[in-house]
Amino acid sequence: MTELAGFTRRAAETRLPTRYGDFTAIGYQDPACAIEHMALVYGDITARDPLTRVHSECLTGDVFASTRCECGDQLSAAMKAIVADGAGIVIYLQGHEGRGIGLLAKLKAMRLQEDGLDTVDANVALGLPVDSRDYQAAADILQDLGVPAIRLLSNNPHKVESLSQYGIRISEQVPLLIDVNDDNLPYLKAKRERLDHYLPQLDDIR
Repeated sequence: MTELAGFTRRAAETRLPTRYGDFTAIGYQDPACAIEHMALVYGDITARDPLTRVHSECLTGDVFASTRCECGDQLSAAMKAIVADGAGIVIYLQGHEGRGIGLLAKLKAMRLQEDGLDTVDANVALGLPVDSRDYQAAADILQDLGVPAIRLLSNNPHKVESLSQYGIRISEQVPLLIDVNDDNLPYLKAKRERLDHYLPQLDDIR
């Protein structure tokens, strides 16, 4: 069991065959708050800066395939991209549900969105942060894996800034763009207009 510079520590490791390819699953735990995270490693991640997805848990999108967000599709696309590239990492962070507000609060925020609020204002209306996620654990995991620099699969500038502040070098930000549908369009518009996400697929949509 390896203790890292922060609080996160390696706790388990096993082969994980998936529909995309065979990954090595490495489990990590933050004993200070009992949150568990997982890294999926594919191929030789030391040969060059590995393609990396730092993914916030999203039960509704990742498990139940909700079309109101892009999360499940992004996770699937990231795993496919990593396998196609020959090597890479998916870091799955628990405690990030709803940009850090938790599952039940996220469901309440989704209900407010049905009444016309966007994803930012819905959180504010509940008296909650717009985004309370922290990426210290992701940085710890990358350091444990011996990866000082990555090519980050993300549209989110905040994620780039946060990982950089924790000492991870982002050699390239690789967009992870998902098709727009009627359900996720308001969500994606709010992410671009309110949170500065890079979403060029919205350019031709009014």
